[in-house]
Amino acid sequence: MKRLGLTLVAAICMSASVFAAGNQPTTEKWEGNINVTKLSKYLKLTSGQHEEVANICEYFNKQMTRATRSKNHQDSLLRNAIYANLKLMKKTLNEKQYADYAKVLNATLKNKGIEVK
Repeated sequence: MKRLGLTLVAAICMSASVFAAGNQPTTEKWEGNINVTKLSKYLKLTSGQHEEVANICEYFNKQMTRATRSKNHQDSLLRNAIYANLKLMKKTLNEKQYADYAKVLNATLKNKGIEVK
């Protein structure tokens, strides 16, 4: 519970800094640095889930990099990358893990200035 509270406080602080910066989209700066080890600890993944999540994160990073470098259809490529990631994670994670993952992904995307419509 304490971890969840700290995560929420961090998400609120980061979102406040995004609004203070004028909420400028930063999709050009997608770095793709997802720390799978920390994510695994946060979601309490099994070893099999850890490996699958690592593969999904690697695929997601490639898709997001491709989308942010695209001059045409950037919005649709971003949307497809995010929804594909969520679909793959839903198959891999249980309901609680998926709900926690969706919160983390949502906060991450908001912090990056990416809004999916």
